[in-house]
Amino acid sequence: MPDRSPVNLHAFRTHPAAPVPQAASVHRDWMDSSHDRFANRCLPLLLGNQAGWIIPSTCTARVCWTGDRSKDSLSVITDEDSSPVHPVSHFGHGVLTWSIPYIFRTPPGYNLLVRGPANFPKDAVQALDAIVETDWFQATFTMNWIVTRPFYTVTFERGEPICMVVPQRRGELEDVTPSIGALTDQPALASRFESWRQSRETFISDLREGAEQAVKKGWQRDYFLGRDVEGHDAPEHQKRLRLREFHEDSETA
Repeated sequence: MPDRSPVNLHAFRTHPAAPVPQAASVHRDWMDSSHDRFANRCLPLLLGNQAGWIIPSTCTARVCWTGDRSKDSLSVITDEDSSPVHPVSHFGHGVLTWSIPYIFRTPPGYNLLVRGPANFPKDAVQALDAIVETDWFQATFTMNWIVTRPFYTVTFERGEPICMVVPQRRGELEDVTPSIGALTDQPALASRFESWRQSRETFISDLREGAEQAVKKGWQRDYFLGRDVEGHDAPEHQKRLRLREFHEDSETA
């Protein structure tokens, strides 16, 4: 990997009992529970799981929405009123708003993507993504979820991740120049793709027919190993993200 300048992400507590954000785990219960844990063979999913820092709920909360627009239409019951990370009904329309007891500070030119925990599905409720300019904004922000099914109680357990924060360089997406073209205009790439497609179809067919070699192999590992269809190693390849954990620091923004 090329050398990169460090990007400092500071979190300043606004509540003495604020939980320490944690580097997101690679594990997801639904992936571990899949047949033969097959979901864990998908490297892009595994990397996505780890791509940020998690903030957990510090209380158990049960919420239920009547389907109306008013703030009162969302019932929120928690087991601890003074919890630093707790939800309330603030906007109406079934939107659940969580307090985040930190002021985050990023270097000049960096935003913070604020989203739900990656690949962490939850029935009847959806996390809402937001982007905050944390290089100058001197206040806390909230994490919002929207209830999608009326008259159904959604439970958030104490310790359950309710927010993921991801630093992003401002303007980087806008600097991307997208284009589209026909694969036939790229003969070398088209040839490699055709080799991959044929290899994939043959392997799946052999697996369905119970061919001994395919069954023993179980799955094709080329992408996981960072290897192209011709057996060449990728110039760069990651099998895991290793995010640094937050540590106590007296530095100020």
